[in-house]
Amino acid sequence: MKLAIDLLWVRHKKVGGIESYIRNLLDGLLALNYEYEIWLLVSKDNRLTFEEYALDGRFHIYECNIYSSNVKKRIIWQNLFLNRTIIKLGIDKCFEPYYCKPFLGNRKVKYITTIHDLQALHFPYYFSKIKEMWMKLSWRNAIKSSSKIIAISEYVKYDIIKNFKVDPTKVEVIYNPITISDRELKDFEHIGHKYNVEKNEYYFTVSSLLPHKNIQTLIRVFKKIKDEKINLPCKLVISGVGGKLRTEFEKSISEFGLKDNIFITDFLDNSERNALYKYCRAFLFPSIFEGFGMPPIEAMYFNVPVITTRESCLVEVTQGKANYVDDPYNIDEWIGRMSDCVTTRCDLSIYDRLKIARQYLTAFE
Repeated sequence: MKLAIDLLWVRHKKVGGIESYIRNLLDGLLALNYEYEIWLLVSKDNRLTFEEYALDGRFHIYECNIYSSNVKKRIIWQNLFLNRTIIKLGIDKCFEPYYCKPFLGNRKVKYITTIHDLQALHFPYYFSKIKEMWMKLSWRNAIKSSSKIIAISEYVKYDIIKNFKVDPTKVEVIYNPITISDRELKDFEHIGHKYNVEKNEYYFTVSSLLPHKNIQTLIRVFKKIKDEKINLPCKLVISGVGGKLRTEFEKSISEFGLKDNIFITDFLDNSERNALYKYCRAFLFPSIFEGFGMPPIEAMYFNVPVITTRESCLVEVTQGKANYVDDPYNIDEWIGRMSDCVTTRCDLSIYDRLKIARQYLTAFE
């Protein structure tokens, strides 16, 4: 099998969980003992981050004349030149791990596209009118013109079918691959000193500041724990917060009197992240909307209690094995769950990168 994978959209350390998803999938494909020929279509500014795959003779790197950091020019290039490039390489299949399939089709190239969520349909106020319209058009184009659509959860598949009236047989559910190594673990003495926390005496979460992540509810939870001297650890470590909203968020933490209780990390490497998972009292995930939600499953790898909501796909991907709050905004319910949460594990083999990679190869074939 000969296949192109479009990686022009990857802006290293800028696209969060979707970058983790594609790298985990590539690692899974690399580990399989299958015969295939995969061409990774990369940009001038992300090529180096994918060079390691070219050490395997089945992978080839093709650098396109574009910079991923310039999103507008990248989109124009994809629409004008991506199909030509694929045909020039003698390939008739392209995998789009993102929703940026070219609008200008070519019958010689078949596309398989992954859709991670339909966020702009649920939260249109996050985006400018132009970007909202662009995303909706891009989804519609991908769903209509791709040979197959991969949805990363049953929830996303249902959302696609409901909103775009697509034939259900065209949409296949393949969960995200999750790669966690117990051996990749930073010494906790370093972590504890850095964030002023002790083992099992802090909570951990991974979250952006988008409203649907519901991180403000956790701030109110820790405010009540502190003010009422509730017998729970009153320290929270947050990873994933960045961008223009971070300064405003830090100011909000100070105004709540929680400067010594809530700590925001900078970018974490895997070993630091894993240590924070492993030694926390519980992992808290208050989100009300996810296409998949990798962090709760990652936390389960380390046998820590996970407390999350029943919203969107979260019960599905945690297989009903987490501790759940019925009302994501109810502070007292969060505190109650934090007081009586238990450790459980879902069937983590479902997210094994080799298993997921085989499912993708079957879809490509």
